[in-house]
Amino acid sequence: MVRGHRVAPRWIFVEVRTEEGLAGWGEAIVPKRAAAVLGAVEDLARNVVGADPSRIEELWQRMSRGGFFRDGPVLATASAAIEHALWDIKGRRHGLGVHEFLGGAVRDHVRLYAWVGGDRPNDVVAQVKARLDQGFTAVKMNATEELDLLDSAERVDAVVARVDAIRSAYGNTVDVALDFHGRVHRAMAKTLLHELAQYRLLWVEEPLPPGQEDLLPEIARHAGATPLATGERLLTRAQFARLLEMRVVDVIQPDVSLTGLFELEKICRMAEAYDVAVAPHCPNGPISLAASVQVDFCAGNVIIQEQSLGLHYNQGYAGLPPGEMADYLLDPAPLSPVDGRLPRPEGPGLGIEIDAEAVEARGADWTLADPVWRVDDGRYAEW
Repeated sequence: MVRGHRVAPRWIFVEVRTEEGLAGWGEAIVPKRAAAVLGAVEDLARNVVGADPSRIEELWQRMSRGGFFRDGPVLATASAAIEHALWDIKGRRHGLGVHEFLGGAVRDHVRLYAWVGGDRPNDVVAQVKARLDQGFTAVKMNATEELDLLDSAERVDAVVARVDAIRSAYGNTVDVALDFHGRVHRAMAKTLLHELAQYRLLWVEEPLPPGQEDLLPEIARHAGATPLATGERLLTRAQFARLLEMRVVDVIQPDVSLTGLFELEKICRMAEAYDVAVAPHCPNGPISLAASVQVDFCAGNVIIQEQSLGLHYNQGYAGLPPGEMADYLLDPAPLSPVDGRLPRPEGPGLGIEIDAEAVEARGADWTLADPVWRVDDGRYAEW
């Protein structure tokens, strides 16, 4: 049995049950296309129902390559969620965490970072203080809101002022990553990177919109010593291989709910050969985080892990019901940060226990509308 669940705040869980009664859980993303994702889960289930759940790689190949038309984020995330659940089942059957199948642990804990600022960044100094009080030593925030292909010096100054305010308040005691979110076009990216080089950022993320990867070498020339990060919208090893061959990206950010768990591990190993760090993308729910963490603990070039505790999307974003990771866990401890870190997971499979009753009780047939951002004259702006 394969079944998808929409739950608050905007998460998509996928449940897989075997004939012998074992259950595994996975998580899909692309919430603004939730109906399409759930339809893809239902379609792809035909590739796995009745098959041997232990043959994960074969089933992954069938889901990702079994159709004449393939690829794209909707099919990728549906396949990834089912694959997470198959790994969860394998681990439970053998009483082992998934990382034990992938070479075993290389670390005792993984460092986490937390979000501040929201989609339209504001009040960042107070929000950074709150994260420091929670034990985090690294934060990430969006750099800007709408930005035109060529925009004003005033808007550039606003970005710089927010970063400067954090550095003025806390010095270098907190690592700050800045997310351009694909909102910043080439000319403005060059200007912003030049202005921001003085602040010794942890990285600048998605410095260009998707599809502009060929321009990264040009952009890198304006970044000074600031590391560049990207990759959250890429799906496969082949796409990351092309990115790595450019030799300008310092941190790659694959999302386990697009790549799948085993593909994420393979991407990490490939990046290691290029001396590139990995910071898995995960502003998602508990299952996605648990799957990411299993790879974190077996891949030595993972430097830090994103997570969604207190993320603005969890607070009832766009009128949706609020929700947090602990709402769906029988025991929140495995995903509860301690001093801004997560210890090595000890449970079998993905290392968490999903509360199936809470999933049923908090199920919501939500629809998340596309944000419509525009520049001053009414033209569409990147979100």
